[in-house]
Amino acid sequence: MDMQEMARFIQGLRSAGWSEEKINDFILYIESGDEQYKPKENDKD
Repeated sequence: MDMQEMARFIQGLRSAGWSEEKINDFILYIESGDEQYKPKENDKD
């Protein structure tokens, strides 16, 4: 994913109402695969 795609990805998550912490955790999960950052179905902002 290039920087332009990453910017659109983050903007889309912000538009969907995601918090900065939730966005960062999701990006960490995508990059690392670490389950502690995986979004949970019951996560509400």
